[in-house]
Amino acid sequence: MSFEWPHLLWLQAALPLLVLLYLWILKRRRRSTVRLASVQVARLAMGKGPGWRRHVPPLLMLAALAALLLAVARPTATITLPLAERTIMLAMDVSGSMRAEDVKPNRLVASQEAAKAFVKALPREVRVGVVSFAGTAAVVQAPTTSRDDVIAAIDRFQLQRGTATGSGIILSLATLFPDHGIEIQHVTGQRNFPGKPIGKDSRDDKPRFTPVLPGSYASAAIIMLTDGQRTTGPDPLDAAKMAAERGVRVYTVGMGTTSGEIIGFEGWSMRVRLDEETLKNISVLTHGEYFYAGTAEDLKKVYESLSSRMVVERKETEITAIFAGLGALLAVLAAGLSLWWFGRVA
Repeated sequence: MSFEWPHLLWLQAALPLLVLLYLWILKRRRRSTVRLASVQVARLAMGKGPGWRRHVPPLLMLAALAALLLAVARPTATITLPLAERTIMLAMDVSGSMRAEDVKPNRLVASQEAAKAFVKALPREVRVGVVSFAGTAAVVQAPTTSRDDVIAAIDRFQLQRGTATGSGIILSLATLFPDHGIEIQHVTGQRNFPGKPIGKDSRDDKPRFTPVLPGSYASAAIIMLTDGQRTTGPDPLDAAKMAAERGVRVYTVGMGTTSGEIIGFEGWSMRVRLDEETLKNISVLTHGEYFYAGTAEDLKKVYESLSSRMVVERKETEITAIFAGLGALLAVLAAGLSLWWFGRVA
């Protein structure tokens, strides 16, 4: 915990003085002489009747003052808060190797089922968009709060040749930031216009955004799942740098073999290898995280873990109201107990 106005913490030095003042008042009362009609009344006057209860209200009031004085210094702390607005882009590999059956029933179906369960578990206010990528990338569902539309889009996946992981990231960014002028013709397979570099405005050739700290954009995130290494399209690390400049975290999920094996299905075979190093570097550059899923159950657990962290954020927040509320509560409790036990506040 830190404080916006730490110099005001010196006010806490008044608390020991108040304790000394309270002890001095008690001692003075014991020394005072009062003519009373009975010994019992005399004992009450000397403070021996109520016993320990007489000290409870003052102690509560002292704690209330301590909390209020901390509130004056404006304390801050890093706490977990729910996000008021969130958009999640699912970038999913639909290359031919996703037919492989090393993940049951096969990689594509396992990824679809895990993604659909993930979408259903998200709060209704979270918007979800879907990008599929193989040799090129396509937005199969624009960000929406309709879970039925997202699930239907995931069910419509069509397998293609090639693996362009960088295209999946770039198209996801272009969907999140339509006003940034991100050039997408070369990642969607459409005709590209020469002389327009990635990330530049298509009209004046100037960046239309100000780079921010990696991982600082809390309103959106990209989850990318792939089972192979890039075979075409832009460099995924260049795409990751674009995401980092916009503060967007990219969470990468790898499935399949990491050693490089020949996988056969439907009478033909192909060699595939998961490029874990690149996926880890993408997550590092964007302050995201990398997950490996070797089975359908692993993949389900990965998405369950992601669903819990996609809707909250940890941030430095002023918690003055907590201390102020605590101080007020203790003060009211001290006054209430004093009235109940002794019939007076003081």
